[in-house]
Amino acid sequence: MGNITQGVWPESKSFNDEGMGPVPTRWKGFCESEGGVRCNRKLIGARYFYKGRNAAIGPNTTELSARDTNGHGSHTLSTAGGSFAPGASIFGYGNGTAKGGSPKARVAAYKVCWPDGCFSADILAGIDAAISDGVDVMSLSLGGTGMIDYSTDVIAIGTLTAVSRGISVVASSGNNGPAAFTSSNVAPWIFTVAASTMDRDFSAFVILGNNKSLKGTSLSDKALPAGESCPLIFGDDAKTANATTGNATLCLPGTLDPIKVAGKIIVCLRGGGMARSDKGIVAANAGAAGMILANGQSHGNELITDPHILPASHISYTDGLAVLAYLNSTKNATASISPVQTELGVKPAPKMALFSSRGPNSLDPEILKPDIAAPGVNVLAAYSEVASPSESISDKRRTAFAIISGTSMSCPHVSGIVGLLKSQHPDWSPAAIKSAIMTTATTQANDKKPILDEDGKNATPFAYGAGHVQPNLAADPGLVYDLTTNDYQNLLCHHNYNISFIRSFGNASYTCPENFSISEFNCPSIAFPNLTGSATVTRRVKNVGSPGTYNVHVLAPSGISVVVEPESLSFTQPGEEKIYKVTFNPAVNSTEQKDYVYGQLMSHPTPL
Repeated sequence: MGNITQGVWPESKSFNDEGMGPVPTRWKGFCESEGGVRCNRKLIGARYFYKGRNAAIGPNTTELSARDTNGHGSHTLSTAGGSFAPGASIFGYGNGTAKGGSPKARVAAYKVCWPDGCFSADILAGIDAAISDGVDVMSLSLGGTGMIDYSTDVIAIGTLTAVSRGISVVASSGNNGPAAFTSSNVAPWIFTVAASTMDRDFSAFVILGNNKSLKGTSLSDKALPAGESCPLIFGDDAKTANATTGNATLCLPGTLDPIKVAGKIIVCLRGGGMARSDKGIVAANAGAAGMILANGQSHGNELITDPHILPASHISYTDGLAVLAYLNSTKNATASISPVQTELGVKPAPKMALFSSRGPNSLDPEILKPDIAAPGVNVLAAYSEVASPSESISDKRRTAFAIISGTSMSCPHVSGIVGLLKSQHPDWSPAAIKSAIMTTATTQANDKKPILDEDGKNATPFAYGAGHVQPNLAADPGLVYDLTTNDYQNLLCHHNYNISFIRSFGNASYTCPENFSISEFNCPSIAFPNLTGSATVTRRVKNVGSPGTYNVHVLAPSGISVVVEPESLSFTQPGEEKIYKVTFNPAVNSTEQKDYVYGQLMSHPTPL
């Protein structure tokens, strides 16, 4: 399994090779030893790529090695394929045994990102090296914006070469949500992953002087004395003489007066281009006893857990308003912040992360993106021991594991699952594996109700794709929607690319079809960006399960009639393929439909 990101901390317990046999002889990769990087039977490759960066902005003054210096690479690689690591936690929170999705997989790291960015030539070089080395799964926790033409998107170009050689490619959807059309890595051969929450919270309650209790979140390694209340002050009321109200409200550097802040809990608003944990550092440096970090309206109810350096709690916009109302109601406001508590079995979960990038697909709106959702909020995994858990330079704490949020964290969850499916079904194509995971996903949370967005409204396929991943069910999907390199080349023809460019991905004698409709692209989703009349699409399914008959059940989108022909398909042999058609007809008053509507085709086999 190859991880194309920011290197690896090879000494992490997550990369121990206990019980692993010799490295397979087909592996062509190696370890570059600069920076003291040493590999073993678990971590079998570690390489770094920097020439693109140097060509763009000059010589690199950072030590050149595959060693991870910011934690991102180790975190994502261990999430995908980390070994069993007992006693994993951050400051004692989330304590347990950490493991990756494919804990027995061999892993390799390809460092293509540096402190000043990820450069196209280095990304492409890393992808090319992973292909040559012989990875089976490629995990990319990186990406640009959604609107990048395939012909100039180095990730799309490099990964199509990988997929054409049977390598599954999994990538992040991006952290630019919740706006529409923000999903990156939208090429249909990439398995694009959105981020959701899990059923675990790290709670820190704010108790106001009027006895109102507000649930927030934190990973602070410090706590106020039990039962102790402190004076409460708003950032604006603690500003220095020459600070603006707006900047002090955000607790930006240099805006807080230590005389006004000392010994108090300060209320800071989130935002202003400043990291959440850095606001705590500003508050602590001003002498604050604690910090309440309150969302502005744009962040709503989204709560992110951070390892603050002082007692702190991150609360929602609604709860922030309650704190401000209390502050305005009395001249002697006080508050306390409870020690962090780990809560399990939280409901509802999952919810879609506010930051997770959304569809529709910006290049081909007829192909749904993202594809799938997986845990990407407050994920505990291996970390670099030269980086601080808050990612702040002034934070001198070091931890072997850290909790981070992002689609960078959800991507390797799916990469690990893909690795397991490849080991169980080595004859399945990347498209078949992707289909198996998508068609067995769920759109229900653990309270048996629809998955929600952070704002409490029902999430849609543009947030979660086919739904939230269910690994165990994916091992036996019954039917899959398969695709070949030829299908991807047909799609490139649809975009009128140069034929020599299209042929570079495989068949040198390939010619574009005379008639190709993108709605016929055989993916496990159907999308119409502008359905104005009757439309029919065809899908081809392959039997990868036991003999059986599949009877379709249609959950039609509101205002749309859906007819499937035939309504029943029977399969007697593995690998047998059959075609069905789906006809969509909008209602007479469909011109009033201004937004997308959603439905499902469902089927479960009856044994023959």
